Amino acid sequence: MIGAALSAGLVATAAVPTTAHAEPVRAASAPAASGDLRADLDAILADPRLADADVGVLVRDARTGAVRYARGAEGSLLPASNQKINTSVAALALLGPGYRFRTSVLAARVKGSTVTGNLYLKGTGDPTLRTAEYDALAAQVAARGVTRVTGDLIADDTWFDAVRTPAHWDPADLQYAYAGPISALTVSPNDDFDAGSVGVSVEPGEPGEPVAVTLTPATDAVKIDNRAVTGPAGSASTLSVNRANGSDTIVVSGSYPADGAVYETLRTVPEPTLYAADVFRKALEAHGVRVDGAVRRGAAPGGATLLADHRSMPLSRLIRPFLKLSNNVIAEILVKAVGREVAGRGSWEAGLPAIERYVHGLGVPAERLTMADGSGLSRLNRVTPRDITTVLRRAQTKTWFPAWYQALPIAGDPDPLVGGTLTNRMRGTPAAGNVHAKTGTLTGVTALSGYVRDPSGRRLVFSVIFNGYAGGAPKDIEDKIAVRLAGGDVARTTARFRAGSSGGADLRLECSWTKSC
Repeated sequence: MIGAALSAGLVATAAVPTTAHAEPVRAASAPAASGDLRADLDAILADPRLADADVGVLVRDARTGAVRYARGAEGSLLPASNQKINTSVAALALLGPGYRFRTSVLAARVKGSTVTGNLYLKGTGDPTLRTAEYDALAAQVAARGVTRVTGDLIADDTWFDAVRTPAHWDPADLQYAYAGPISALTVSPNDDFDAGSVGVSVEPGEPGEPVAVTLTPATDAVKIDNRAVTGPAGSASTLSVNRANGSDTIVVSGSYPADGAVYETLRTVPEPTLYAADVFRKALEAHGVRVDGAVRRGAAPGGATLLADHRSMPLSRLIRPFLKLSNNVIAEILVKAVGREVAGRGSWEAGLPAIERYVHGLGVPAERLTMADGSGLSRLNRVTPRDITTVLRRAQTKTWFPAWYQALPIAGDPDPLVGGTLTNRMRGTPAAGNVHAKTGTLTGVTALSGYVRDPSGRRLVFSVIFNGYAGGAPKDIEDKIAVRLAGGDVARTTARFRAGSSGGADLRLECSWTKSC
């Protein structure tokens, strides 16, 4: 289990066809680079770590669909975060690239400087709301001359249902930011938009004294139980930061050396809606607006007066941090947003079938696709490499494709919002700056699917998925395949791809989830 392992250590679109149709298989054409492509890829895939693994690899001409290489391409495999390929293309098509999330502050009655009765904070799922955005909303309220609310602050999250996480997610993962709870009202503690989580900072004091623990943003939505002490300078850290499922308390325990740097991590909050309302109430107070009553969940009445409003960046921009950083929470928010848009219900039960129908319309047979969530965190998801390449090919015909293509991680680029989860991979090779591809990592699952140009400049689509391999995630094998497709001499660059090399990253997780890329 991923979470257990962590806690043990520290634009309009083309019309969608009304019936699904499987994309035809075309005969192979010339190899992508000098030499025998089949022999070279066979040699790369002969790695003993894959001896007992389920291996799926498909390489196709992006324009004609001609198959350049195939092994296990029809196999039903766990995709991990390659699931986000389906989620993102469907969201752009069904919501539109100009789609924005809206957050509103409403009141039923305003008399002079007083809201008589309740003040309502209504959300539609914006994952990009940070402390600054809530402060700006509060400033708008104050600019209307409001200084007092006689009733309660009501957090309206009814745009989505109240189910926070899928029942089939591993419970051990739920305290970590990559498995954050989903709500129509939430807060992101950082610029990576890890919505539904709070930053926890631990700073050592004098030896024998308690450590100092702070939350970012400051909130009363969770409590801190600080049991940790400062150890002697140079001592080993035994620091542990944990929140039990269902609890609103983060327990900090163990010892942290006096000369240690400030330790920072993220933990999810149990109720993201009330977290958002708490952050907003503090912002109101900072702007001289007093709320007499409590903070609670509820629904805003029809016809209420609009006092403040915020709209997110358009989806065409949001898709960049979503895919670059493989953000699971954004993926699931988009599923519910699709459900609300298509079926009037912001739920997984409404959103996932709508996404599946769209993907079927691209040419993916219904019997070969299982979507249990939008992010790929669930182990109930199933795809085939062939169908991933079909989606990759069909996406090229859409008006939103340029923005989506640039949102995919780009191999070897040091900027985390360009390279994303590929920022530290394939540097100094013909694949660097060439490969645009989505990564995927879970315990026992690794994947890389996307686009690469061969030495002739022809674009190829490829999908590589490995399930059940031996040892750590064989990212180096994926990289060797991508480099070979780009025209690189794998034999001369093998030293760059040490078996199992991770640069210190946990190979059971996407590097972005552990902030290691």
